[in-house]
Amino acid sequence: MHCTNKPLTDMETEKTFITKTGFCHILPDKIVLTRDGIIGNLAKVAVGNNISRILLIYGGLSCVLIYGAYSLYLKGQFAQTILFGLIAVYLIFGILNSLNNSATPIIYRDKIKGVKLKKAIPGLTRSRFEIKFEDENGKIKKRLILLPGSMSGGSKETEIAIKIMTEEKLLNSANT
Repeated sequence: MHCTNKPLTDMETEKTFITKTGFCHILPDKIVLTRDGIIGNLAKVAVGNNISRILLIYGGLSCVLIYGAYSLYLKGQFAQTILFGLIAVYLIFGILNSLNNSATPIIYRDKIKGVKLKKAIPGLTRSRFEIKFEDENGKIKKRLILLPGSMSGGSKETEIAIKIMTEEKLLNSANT
């Protein structure tokens, strides 16, 4: 199931593209992200519609690493202390960068403040859209839409997603 235009009602049409965990449906009034398959089901269980659970896990892991680094420091094992400390700092940095992220499955188009495309670094990262929007509490949040990786036709699917987002005037050619 690639780019499709299937009528939902007489007035409404949907454009769909594949994401890392399922599908992104672009409707006239909203964007709906659905999860499908094994990866999508795992994401549903692990994260749900809120990222606070995963941030708590990262925070707990950071605390364990800091405690381990301190214990190793007391034993005089400085190389392991530095390694554990660097991993803990990396996780804490990730938590701070993710505080304004959202896992909401529905984004209303009239609340969208901007859409950016971050292209993949082959072999390291995958392409993604970053959507800044206003949530129901009036706070500006960021929703990441991860596109398929290189092992699952990522470049072709990215082209389809860019075409749809551009056609729907969510992404302009300056942001690609």
